[in-house]
Amino acid sequence: MKTLRVNAGKGYDILIEEGILDNCGDYIKKVKSAKKVCLISDTNVYKLYGKTVRQSLQKNGFEVIEFVFPAGEESKTTKTVISMVEFMAENEMTREDFVVALGGGVCGDMAGFASSVYLRGIDFVQLPTSLLAQVDSSVGGKTAVDLPQGKNLCGAFLQPILVLIDPAALKTLSTHFFSDGMAEAIKMGCIKSSSLFEKIEKGNLKEDLIDIIYECVALKAGVVERDEKEKGERALLNFGHTAGHSIEKLHNFSGISHGEAVGIGMLIICKAGEENGLTEKGTRKRIEAVLKQYDLPISAPDSLENIVKSMNADKKRTGKAIKFVFISEIGNGFIKPIEYKNIERFFGV
Repeated sequence: MKTLRVNAGKGYDILIEEGILDNCGDYIKKVKSAKKVCLISDTNVYKLYGKTVRQSLQKNGFEVIEFVFPAGEESKTTKTVISMVEFMAENEMTREDFVVALGGGVCGDMAGFASSVYLRGIDFVQLPTSLLAQVDSSVGGKTAVDLPQGKNLCGAFLQPILVLIDPAALKTLSTHFFSDGMAEAIKMGCIKSSSLFEKIEKGNLKEDLIDIIYECVALKAGVVERDEKEKGERALLNFGHTAGHSIEKLHNFSGISHGEAVGIGMLIICKAGEENGLTEKGTRKRIEAVLKQYDLPISAPDSLENIVKSMNADKKRTGKAIKFVFISEIGNGFIKPIEYKNIERFFGV
């Protein structure tokens, strides 16, 4: 088993081991004594792992109530979160009770957000089952839902009390969703670790997968510890996300997945970075080759003009600028604000 301590929030452990979902209740019991737990999952993941997780929780003395929502980004709305909160209230959950998020990034984001607002905050545990959630979204305490105006615009910071990562769950992922998660691993290599990027480039994922997951969460944990509420360094984790979120919004959060959009977003920002002398020449081509290697798209069906216009609702706005994340070279990210009046010219539209 690989373990990692995150010194943010109350402080919590990340445990990585094949088959850990089978015994998740044993580990949860060590950090949380409560009467009741609300198990939140989606229709796809619940069919695969819901019974296993429920039985492990019950074996450890927890009373389990279950909220299962329709799988997909389309469910990531305020309406779904309010339904979760009302369900908890109907079942008389108290501040001593807690939530378990079983699923990918959508599930973790919503279950965490529901936990942050129910009774002004109750504990939650992350059981990420997608690669995207395992390498990125389950760690760090960002919770949110989408609004019609943009991605993740309604949310809160709430660190989990435990993250249990079971790489065996990835065996049930489709090729599409495995590739989707690889985009976030590639992103982490781009901004923080050239050695991680090179490991991904080599493509021996079956041999290195647990190490890649561990390295991604270790890098992210370090960033979160230094900048929990995204006042500085943590914004680097948004590399590719400003344009990526714009693409997702243009498609009403349907049809193009988060990882696909982020991959395209990385290429857009690198192209602009190279053309404006901020990014080492050839960086975009290298990232493009890795995206192709993992069957991720390298262009959007939308015009660059529309993508750039859609950026105006991004969370990284300031009064008169957007904070963009660039890389000077693979492994070195930096933040540069660009004023609204200069954005279209900067991107060449």
